[in-house]
Amino acid sequence: MKNIDYRELPAEAILEHVTPGMHIISPIQNAAPPALLRALDAGAPGLEDVTIHHMDPWESLPFMEGAYPGRLRHVDYFLGPGSRKNFHAGDCDLVPVDFAQVPATLREFSPPGLAITAVSEIDEHGFFSMGTNADYVASFIGQVPFFVEVNANMPRTFGRNHIHISQVVGVTRNDTPMITFDSPVPGEIENAIADVIAERVPDGACLQLGVGKLPNAFLSRLTGHKNLGIHTEALSDGVMDLVNAGVIDGSRKTGRPFKHVTTFAVGSQRLMDWLHNNPSVAMLPVDIVNDPRVIGQEHNLYSVNATSEVDLYGQAASETIAGRYWSGAGGQADFARGCTFSPGGHGFIVTPSQTSKGISRITLSLTPGSPVTTHKNIIQNVVTEYGIASLRGRSVSRRAEALIAIAHPDHRERLSREARDAGLLHRTVH
Repeated sequence: MKNIDYRELPAEAILEHVTPGMHIISPIQNAAPPALLRALDAGAPGLEDVTIHHMDPWESLPFMEGAYPGRLRHVDYFLGPGSRKNFHAGDCDLVPVDFAQVPATLREFSPPGLAITAVSEIDEHGFFSMGTNADYVASFIGQVPFFVEVNANMPRTFGRNHIHISQVVGVTRNDTPMITFDSPVPGEIENAIADVIAERVPDGACLQLGVGKLPNAFLSRLTGHKNLGIHTEALSDGVMDLVNAGVIDGSRKTGRPFKHVTTFAVGSQRLMDWLHNNPSVAMLPVDIVNDPRVIGQEHNLYSVNATSEVDLYGQAASETIAGRYWSGAGGQADFARGCTFSPGGHGFIVTPSQTSKGISRITLSLTPGSPVTTHKNIIQNVVTEYGIASLRGRSVSRRAEALIAIAHPDHRERLSREARDAGLLHRTVH
């Protein structure tokens, strides 16, 4: 094996590459480089009008909390545990955008001058891998200089997330443990929703789904299927388990057969170990993975995404809780639209019928302060534990009727009365 020589620098060396007015991009979750972000934060008093664009951060730092006005600020595109409180305190900005459009939005409005990311060890050809991620940062490989943070614990993955040493202006090392968590255990409601969807999935379908209790419940019900494929924003333990069981093999995929396509992965240490040097996983930039035009080329694409609220028109609000921002648009609308182009494709927006406090998630109109995440004209199906409401091609009245039928029984009479008063339900529905 050929040794690639390079010099590792202290993290604060990144400050030598930061110029006034610069926009810096950092990837999400495990690929966000903690040592470099902390070095930028520590050096903020000497910076001038620098912005870090960082989606879904797990750790809050002083610059994200508005500590350095005019010096260093944070712009987010999907609130995470490291930025949610800061946004509500008015200390960071949130840009509403679909995940697929983040790279284009950055290019047009905040052209990055530097990219930072955690990476795997360099290989014998001089390439680092972004490991668990490609996301929006991989879209800029070869276009902007990178300062990388090598982490021996970062798995090496393949696809379009490799950075050559010639594209790097600096390298530091920080062998910090990966942030991992075990799969959450689904409850009765998640299992009921999963049952409704899983029975509709044919052998050979291509799947997109998120991470959490509902996706785990859904995947656990597919163990008897064959030749499933993956084209998904997030890759989780549940996908790994079905690949290991031979259920997911990608053999019938239209695009990139036999490859499990994703733009980031999150889960347990088992998943991290499985990802390492696994040639079946293709980490691709989000403006490929989430592009509705690419999604639509996959046949029989089954997309499952959660929402917090659906109104009787069929609009989904998935970024807010009780009218306050909690996350962001993510890729929900990307895949909802992509499914409408996919031959045999089906999109499912899922939600429990009511909150833990007994408030209906099926509503006449969305809670004030809750923007529409996914448009009524592209949502095909809404699912609760009480069944499925098929919306596409149905009239306004038929939509309202179908959605009321899957609301919690305690709310159906009230919803019917409100729908009639609003003119959504006619006395005789045709």
